[in-house]
Amino acid sequence: MVKASHGPRKKSRNLLRKSPRSRGLSPITHEFQEFEVGEKVHIYLDPSIHHGMPALRFHGKTGTVIGMQGRAFVLAVKDGDKVKTVLSTPEHLRKSA
Repeated sequence: MVKASHGPRKKSRNLLRKSPRSRGLSPITHEFQEFEVGEKVHIYLDPSIHHGMPALRFHGKTGTVIGMQGRAFVLAVKDGDKVKTVLSTPEHLRKSA
């Protein structure tokens, strides 16, 4: 019997699956997005880019940009009653309307 995985990407097969039309590398313009401090962003994990990917539990959440750390953005994300700090590269972020 195969032992179940306890890794950080467990139970992510459906969540991180792309549709057949959008498979492959993402547009390079996603890498050069700029966000200003105080701007609202959606966290949308891009499964084709593993580097700088926030934890799976933050997929679909909205956060506020509070700074930069290297090439990554520092976000304040509300998770239940707590406000958590999340690091993410711009490929995994989209501007909130």
